[in-house]
Amino acid sequence: MKIKVKVTICSDDWERCFGEGPYQLLAGVQELGSLRASAQRMGMAYTKAFYIIKQVEAALNCPLTQRTIGGRGGGGSVLTPKGKELLTRYNAYRTACLQSAHALYQQYFSDFFPSELPPLSNQDK
Repeated sequence: MKIKVKVTICSDDWERCFGEGPYQLLAGVQELGSLRASAQRMGMAYTKAFYIIKQVEAALNCPLTQRTIGGRGGGGSVLTPKGKELLTRYNAYRTACLQSAHALYQQYFSDFFPSELPPLSNQDK
């Protein structure tokens, strides 16, 4: 048996603000230095990625990326300090949620399902 936990941060009226997709986009920007490259790695159109990030920035009322215009060396993007902080906090929160869900599964289902739940892997975190 496995459990799956989906961590999504929503507004007061339940509109999605931030989750795994935007997290992966921003993590890609941090790693690759480009929203276009991050979107491409995810198999997503740049325009969709740009829209997603703009929606998150509007919901949080702060910029998460800073773009540089192309030129001889090409353009790119970097995360703002708030963008870096959001990645760090979301990752820690998601990890804590998964650990809690794992413990709750053991508490409520360990005697119901005979198989042991596999330990959390890095992919689950």
